[in-house]
Amino acid sequence: MGWIMDLARWGTAQRRLCSLRQEQRNPSTPVGGCRYDSSLRLLTKFLNLLKGAPGGIVDLNNAAETLELITAEMLITAVQKRRIYDITNVLEGIGLIEKKLKNNIRWKGVDDSRPGEVSDDMSILQMGRVGEKLDIDFVISTGDNFYKNGLKGVHDQAFKESFMDIYTAQSLQKPWYSAILFSVLGNHDYRGNALAQLSPVLRKIDDRFICMRSFIVNASITEKQLVDFFFVDTTPFQLEYWTHPGKHRYDWRGVAPRGKYIANYLKDMDVAMKRSTARWKIVVGHHTMRSVSEHGDTEELLELLLSVLKDNDVDFYINGHDHYLEHISSRDSPLQYFTSGGGSKAWRGVFHPNKDKLRFFYNGQGFMSLQLNQDQAHFIFYDVFGNILYRWSSRHPQSSTYLDEE
Repeated sequence: MGWIMDLARWGTAQRRLCSLRQEQRNPSTPVGGCRYDSSLRLLTKFLNLLKGAPGGIVDLNNAAETLELITAEMLITAVQKRRIYDITNVLEGIGLIEKKLKNNIRWKGVDDSRPGEVSDDMSILQMGRVGEKLDIDFVISTGDNFYKNGLKGVHDQAFKESFMDIYTAQSLQKPWYSAILFSVLGNHDYRGNALAQLSPVLRKIDDRFICMRSFIVNASITEKQLVDFFFVDTTPFQLEYWTHPGKHRYDWRGVAPRGKYIANYLKDMDVAMKRSTARWKIVVGHHTMRSVSEHGDTEELLELLLSVLKDNDVDFYINGHDHYLEHISSRDSPLQYFTSGGGSKAWRGVFHPNKDKLRFFYNGQGFMSLQLNQDQAHFIFYDVFGNILYRWSSRHPQSSTYLDEE
């Protein structure tokens, strides 16, 4: 059993969705382009790959393999290594790159201290490859589904451009869970029409996209309840969004007044967790609870939500918000914090240690997978090229043999 964030999976387990609302939609099929479109796409992808590489340095053999994957996914003619060398010769001739070693080139415009960002397409293609390898069952977005200002409405073209036309790999044609209350809708989603992402219209357009006010996803193996995922709507907890929104407008319909909403929410979550008989309990939210990067710890979540998680023996809290990959272990409980927020923008270059134990930190783009069975949880972080950056496994506290290893 496993799942991926900005990807997720859970094996052959049956699932039951408990929600206040449910909706449904249809995946799109990518189409190819003409020869000129293909060449332009290849050049664009190669430049994104080059400009986003650490230090601006790219191995041409790896680049050829990555770009062959891109064209295959887009149903365009396969890339030959010769075409990559043709591109590099032109770029070198106009002074944009320099050769470092036999097969290594460097983008001359890159500041080594801030490597830049790779196009989203790179991460998404690697998500597709990992999703196929793990045979994923579902995908979870940790928020900010439509960056930077959410959707304007149910017919906003951003839904097609930022979701349907992007996640086209066959392995990603699985349910996506993005909720707004009990959920992982991000603060940037709230800056648009938040209710649009709840609308059943979107699921009629593409039935992978599941967005509701409140839900729990659970899975069972045979007769045993394996895992409950509790989706938390963390944006209303952040007081500054209410009191100091600046130039931004937040859609608080169905949420305001804040105090009453949060009080009811915490009560309902505590009841739901106490009723859970699942072997594993996992909470998914957008905002960080513990973080060593730009946004840091979210004080409102530590003050209001953390005690509920600890009192109910939650195993993992998984979030986005900070644009990097991270694993932190609590020093006073078994709770583990995982950040998977590097699907798009990254390389913020901010690091502020906190009092808990930092196990892994990657200041770059990538995604995360989780595989579960009755006794063990196995996490993997991947970079934008699909390389494994970090592994961590843990046995369930009630297992006969305890395991906590990297």
